[in-house]
Amino acid sequence: MWQELAIGFSLMLVIEGIIPFLYPQRWKNMVQTLARIDDRTMRIMGLISMLAGTGLLYLVH
Repeated sequence: MWQELAIGFSLMLVIEGIIPFLYPQRWKNMVQTLARIDDRTMRIMGLISMLAGTGLLYLVH
């Protein structure tokens, strides 16, 4: 199980690094935009992301 978790975490880091590597200026602009979003909206976006990920895992597994 730990190996699969490490693989998943490693893949997440690779995917997260693609945008700043390819488009650093756009990434900076996106981070500035996200900094202006209120906490409630950010929490809802996080919840939706977690639910989508959980649903995808359920479908794949």
